[in-house]
Amino acid sequence: MGTIVPRSLYLTASTRLQTQLLQSIPYRSLHTTHHLNIVKPFLLADIGEGITECQLIQWFVQPGARVEQFDKLCEVQSDKASVEITSPFDGVIKKLHYDPDDMAITGKPLVDIDIQSEITEEDEAKLAGGGDEEGAGSAVRGVEESIGEREIRVEGAAGVDVAEPAVKNPGSQPQPERRRSSGKQDHSSLATPAVRHLTKEMKVAITDVRGTGKDGRVLKEDVHRHVAQSTQQQPTVHTPMQKAREVNRKVPLTPVQTQMLKMMTRSLNIPHFLYTCATDVSSLTALRKTLNISASSPDQRLTQLPFILKAVSLAFQHHPLLNSSLDSTDPAKPQLMYKSAHNFGVAIDTPSGLLVPVIRNVQDLSIGDIAAQLRQLSEKARDNKLAPSDFGGASFTISNIGNIGGGVVSPVISEPQVAILGIGRSKIVPAFNEQGDLIKVEELVFSWSADHRIVDGAECARCAERVKKLLEEPGKMMVEMR
Repeated sequence: MGTIVPRSLYLTASTRLQTQLLQSIPYRSLHTTHHLNIVKPFLLADIGEGITECQLIQWFVQPGARVEQFDKLCEVQSDKASVEITSPFDGVIKKLHYDPDDMAITGKPLVDIDIQSEITEEDEAKLAGGGDEEGAGSAVRGVEESIGEREIRVEGAAGVDVAEPAVKNPGSQPQPERRRSSGKQDHSSLATPAVRHLTKEMKVAITDVRGTGKDGRVLKEDVHRHVAQSTQQQPTVHTPMQKAREVNRKVPLTPVQTQMLKMMTRSLNIPHFLYTCATDVSSLTALRKTLNISASSPDQRLTQLPFILKAVSLAFQHHPLLNSSLDSTDPAKPQLMYKSAHNFGVAIDTPSGLLVPVIRNVQDLSIGDIAAQLRQLSEKARDNKLAPSDFGGASFTISNIGNIGGGVVSPVISEPQVAILGIGRSKIVPAFNEQGDLIKVEELVFSWSADHRIVDGAECARCAERVKKLLEEPGKMMVEMR
């Protein structure tokens, strides 16, 4: 019995020989595996937290490069974190839809991949058009099923699997070779969007700047240092290029600034109530010094912030209203959600801007656990390694502006939270003790902002005073801890 061959398929001599061999084997059957050998746009998927766009930092591939599944394609910077996008398919890169520093839109084509492997229905969803020839400009590069990619299996021939060779089009060009990684990545061009914008403003090539961050990442300080050194080496005569730098410049907002603009614009609808109180943290400082002496390493030393987070959490056991959120999706019937978990967002100043990662379930953590998580989040923030999972779900926010300076601040509430705490810098001030003697005390000013639509002044003041007492007498914290 002969094999019926479609006219649209071209059999080589090798293929005919294999077909004759199969005819001599009894009880044969054919099984084909479909491969999609087409060029399709790979869509930028939703990376969570409602992010609709992100800035493309750098490409790890170029057109013509061969990639395998899970190979890195590019690095993108959202308004909260840096994310590396990997390839879900094996194939060859045909087109890059964005240049570095462009804003990539979720759900839109990111890169065109010449897919050369089988894909599942789940993978189909990641492609524009889902196989439709008109979808997002896709171009069919080969037939859906070719002799070169069929797999002929023979049943009854003990373990015999015969795969037909690829049918090469005489006019086709050889496939580009895969770029081999040397194992050492060049980090000279790695930088956050804010730093990249700074280099553009300063008219400095980022590859000329020596980075001092992790893995050679370029920081803002590196750019300013590079510009200062270049200025010292140049004559003081004002050249036309130097004069051009003195004109006004217009630059787009960074992703972090864009998110801040949106959040603060919404916060304008909140009537803020501000309450400040000065706290004597002299006893807390003495306790910290005693504990830090016995610390096994400098990384184990405690700062004031873990104690403050724990004191706020203990106070919220008595004042849960400040750990709630306002649900106003239905303006006619607004609701108040009391949060059982104390998920505290902690504002951290980074080279790319202000980031607010979240420490979750503070009510269940010890002061040592809180300190360890703060160190971990701070390191990830400085290295721009915070993931989308590190953000979102905060029930309350604490901003430690005292690391930079200042005393009394007026922090802005982040919707839908109903309160926020700003911490100033501690300082030594004169005071009188109970006997009337003049003494030195270490004073720390706390600035509370509350949503006056939900929280009245008395409730905010009571909560603030409870936190103050816990920090002025740290021993009371031990009594209330569970």
